[in-house]
Amino acid sequence: MAIHKLGGIRLILRLEIQNTGAIFSYLATAIGAAGGDILAVDLIQARKEVVVRDVTIGVEHREHGNRVVQAVSALPGVKIINVSDRVFLAHLGGKIEIKSRVPVKTRDDLSMVYTPGVADVCTAIHQDPTKAFTLTIKRNSVAVVSDGTAVLGLGDIGPAAAMPVMEGKAMLFKQFANVDAFPICLDTKDPDEIIAIVKALAPTFGGINLEDISSPRCFYIEERLKEELDIPVFHDDQHGTATVVLAGLMNAAKVVQKDLADLKAVIVGIGAAGVAISKMLMLAGITDIVGVDKQGIIERGKDYPTNAMWQWYAEHTNPRNIHGTLHEAIEGADVFIGVSGPGVLQVAHLKKMARDPIVFAMANPTPEIDPEEAEPYVKVMATGRSDYPNQVNNLLCFPGLFRGALDCRARQINDAMKLAAAKAIASVVKDEELHAEYIIPSVFNKRVVDAVAQAVEAAAHESGVARRERREVRHQADGMFGTAD
Repeated sequence: MAIHKLGGIRLILRLEIQNTGAIFSYLATAIGAAGGDILAVDLIQARKEVVVRDVTIGVEHREHGNRVVQAVSALPGVKIINVSDRVFLAHLGGKIEIKSRVPVKTRDDLSMVYTPGVADVCTAIHQDPTKAFTLTIKRNSVAVVSDGTAVLGLGDIGPAAAMPVMEGKAMLFKQFANVDAFPICLDTKDPDEIIAIVKALAPTFGGINLEDISSPRCFYIEERLKEELDIPVFHDDQHGTATVVLAGLMNAAKVVQKDLADLKAVIVGIGAAGVAISKMLMLAGITDIVGVDKQGIIERGKDYPTNAMWQWYAEHTNPRNIHGTLHEAIEGADVFIGVSGPGVLQVAHLKKMARDPIVFAMANPTPEIDPEEAEPYVKVMATGRSDYPNQVNNLLCFPGLFRGALDCRARQINDAMKLAAAKAIASVVKDEELHAEYIIPSVFNKRVVDAVAQAVEAAAHESGVARRERREVRHQADGMFGTAD
């Protein structure tokens, strides 16, 4: 199993440099001594005494970049005007915008899209609220809702700081599945208030994607909204992760020539994702699951009064009633799934696993074990990172899943739809392509979204939650003036 690693970022330093012959050579020397690589130099402005240049520098990571910046700032005759990089430049002014689908060029155009014509459309929806699905953005829109309490491994950074992530999510919805998604960051941590706000917003949207809400509050919020809304509610950190993990595990089991249902799995990190992964594995027929958190194995017969989800977990996992820590849990395990933190998994643990171990070390940005360290002892390795093979990325799931749910106007996203999505993702990797470094398709594989959307829509119909006819037999409705259904 070869490991390929990429990395590094590019900083752009806008510098005001005294106009003397030797000073740029001092600048280049200082950057090189700090370990930076000059990739480009652009002249921005030239004056008699000074020149302004943009110097693009390659560095390994942000801390390294800070050292390079400090080295440059210490040089006499050099003034740093600004430091940026491609990431920050991409975020200037936000990453998304709203565009009109209907041009307004004449007075007649205006009368159709706004007053007086729009009044007829409003009346039609008032008389039949289901027409909102055909005559408004509800048909193809999803709210991406967060309170900023569990953001990308950064933790509780608040709603304003969470907005770039939610904008990014909206971009991915649009680019990969042509779903119009809106970032909504809420300045409250009160679960009941979040529920009330989302319920009040729901008439605008065809689905709700909950994002980066901390555990265990996320369980309560999602369950209440699923009970009280008639549109899909999906907490991606839970179910998107779980769906892609199951897809990868289905193919990994083929690689190691073991039956999926016979696998013994250890899951470390029993929060939102860990619980959802466990439930998905159970849904797929895996029964021997042991959960481990900071305090050790979650044990049968033990009470967890401060965490209702852990209480459920204790009653439904660990069938062999193992006690202790990861050291005991991993004995003879076929699969390790980590949604915890760096350094949790050691080589000593890998040596205790069953033959041809499968390791999904998904802590980001640093996995539970370094893939290069694990390589000699692991048959199939997956991480959450894009610079290693087999990236477990929710992007493989949520665009297609919501595309399918919106297309059939599903009332909810249920277990059958999630299981169908996992099988569809796994099926994109053909048997002749399958090997240890390719168990999960690339997020840029164009077959993924369509495969997931079609499988999800079929499962929605079969499980009775779809409100629209199947695409292959769908016809124009007999609505007002032949409006297409």
